[in-house]
Amino acid sequence: METFDIAKLASYRENNRIEAKAAKGGLPRSMWETYSAFANTYGGVILLGVKEREDGTFETVGLTSAEVEHLRQDFWNTVSNRSKVSAVLPIESEVEVLEADDGMVVAIHVPRAPRDERPVHINDNLFEGTYRRRGEGDYRCTRQEISAMLRDQGTETMDSKVLDDLTVADFNADTVRAYRTRFRAARQGSSWTDLDDERFLRAVGAAMVSREDGKLHPTFGGLLMFGNDYDIVRECPHYFLDYQETLDPAIRWTDRVHSGDGMWSGNLFDFFFRVNRKLAESLKTPFKLNGIFRVDDTPMHKAVREALANCLFNADYYGVRGVVVRRTPDKLVFENPGDIRTGVEQMRLGGVSDPRNGLIMKMFSLIDVGERAGTGVPDVFATWANAGLPEPRIEVKFGEADRTILTLMLESDAKSAHNEQIIDNNEQLNGPSEQITDNNEQLNGPSEQITERQRTVLRFVERNPSTTYEDMARAAGVSSATVRRDAEILIGRGLLKRVGSRKAGHWEVRGREES
Repeated sequence: METFDIAKLASYRENNRIEAKAAKGGLPRSMWETYSAFANTYGGVILLGVKEREDGTFETVGLTSAEVEHLRQDFWNTVSNRSKVSAVLPIESEVEVLEADDGMVVAIHVPRAPRDERPVHINDNLFEGTYRRRGEGDYRCTRQEISAMLRDQGTETMDSKVLDDLTVADFNADTVRAYRTRFRAARQGSSWTDLDDERFLRAVGAAMVSREDGKLHPTFGGLLMFGNDYDIVRECPHYFLDYQETLDPAIRWTDRVHSGDGMWSGNLFDFFFRVNRKLAESLKTPFKLNGIFRVDDTPMHKAVREALANCLFNADYYGVRGVVVRRTPDKLVFENPGDIRTGVEQMRLGGVSDPRNGLIMKMFSLIDVGERAGTGVPDVFATWANAGLPEPRIEVKFGEADRTILTLMLESDAKSAHNEQIIDNNEQLNGPSEQITDNNEQLNGPSEQITERQRTVLRFVERNPSTTYEDMARAAGVSSATVRRDAEILIGRGLLKRVGSRKAGHWEVRGREES
């Protein structure tokens, strides 16, 4: 746990990782909504004994030692009551008592809950007491969001479900044949090579013997891998795979492949190899020989394969909006339904593999596609860094349609170089891999020059004093989360000031920093 820096209290702002509560009369009821919201999103800190001024800055309310001790005892008594809170997350060391000049503060560090404890809910009411964090506020989750969290609770991955109403005869025979050809090449000498189709499909995890009737049936992973689109959508109606290529701005799509066009099987195996070939065309291939043969498979090609495979391994196929892969002249974007089960920070660090679809990962790994050690995403980052390209960006959007988005820039230019490594749709001011104090250290860097994007924000605000963060984001061509970070930096440098309340106030540009 990183200690909350009470000396920098005035420079903090409420965001999706920090919530201030005056708590002068005891624990506020709304605190438990925030507890649930932090636990179900990214985690965060609840500050008791702190209120927000009209300009968004914080000040203490002057809690006494006796009031602080009462708040601590009340918190632990309540959080341990399972009829009030479904999961006890903080440990004793994660509740700090801090002393400020004009009062004391209790800082409760709420971690992101493990997926087997999500959704964390309050008042013993799953569907009315589950919250998430968006921007500066907590919102009640929809049934669709709650169902997605419940699907992720199990120890078995969701693709291990046995589908008793189908048989392996429902698989696409051409796909099975193509997979077996690749398996034979990748696993020379394997005893599985000579098995008949039914035993082979059982060996790789595409089929299992049902406990219901003792017969062999497809697993959900097997259906996704080898089935036909019309059978897959019976199991998950929102299933959709979509590759969109836009290389000419005058044309909506210069190329498109999607699972519902009736021209091919629509399964994951065929989608992967069709799309991988198209993505490979977007990468520059240096001339290199291995003996007398040209080597076309560069580290970037391998990284793109990993990104595509990772997208398919971690998709929630029962979720909405499907898998979308987009190629434009300057970037590749991989979107899948569902959030990141290990969290963005752990995904970035690597070393922990927790795929949403373990059988699909296994079947791809048997033909040498995908990294099973949890190092796939870090390898993508390393490859992009070695190529001198902007850092990949991981974005997680929570809501009725949870989505994970990985963006790989293909060009190195001034604007792209400022892309943040991690963003989230909830307008997060501190990236998941940053400690909360980092944001304030960033605000107090007088020796650093502001970026060109921040100058763009200043110029826009000067012309539009009543502008919103969303308007600034559109003007700068970035997300709301990014522009909020920029505004915080500009405020900290004394170049920008918010006058009045968040709703009725306006901005003032206080000066310009020269290049």
